[in-house]
Amino acid sequence: MVFNLPLMLTWLRIVFIPLLVYLFYLDEPWAPLAAATVFGIAGLTDWADGYLARLWQQESRFGAFLDPVADKLIVAVALILLVEREAHVWMTLAAVVIIGREITISALREWMAEVGARGKVAVAFIGKLKTTAQIVALIFLLYNQDLFGLPLREWGLVALAVATLLTVVSMLQYLRSAFSAIP
Repeated sequence: MVFNLPLMLTWLRIVFIPLLVYLFYLDEPWAPLAAATVFGIAGLTDWADGYLARLWQQESRFGAFLDPVADKLIVAVALILLVEREAHVWMTLAAVVIIGREITISALREWMAEVGARGKVAVAFIGKLKTTAQIVALIFLLYNQDLFGLPLREWGLVALAVATLLTVVSMLQYLRSAFSAIP
């Protein structure tokens, strides 16, 4: 396996998972900011690894496999942490929808690759919007405090609602595209 910067950025998201968990539970006044920052850096690496791999022509099959795995793992962990802290039905439903969609679309992509129609479930623009809303929501919710008088927690809840709605819409689009490709 070849190691390059884009692949190392992908691995960094996975390495950040135990750090995120540790910071989330750390009982220090700076810990929420640190947890949100770690997640924010992970979100930036999600964009940077793919961009750099394409720019430097360092795309690989392993990188294409590992990138979505890293994304889904860190998002699922962040959602689980928030569900535990919030213990509210709406937070739990949002987490179930988001994690359920990721499992469904991953399985769908695998199945479509098997039938030779992987391109029918390629990443779409709405998926990028969903990811952006999700990252913003999780950063704000991990921070869970006002910042300079700005109600980041409340904005995080709104962004999570938007991300959840986009999650459902994008899943339906992927399913429709996939099933229309089946003879």
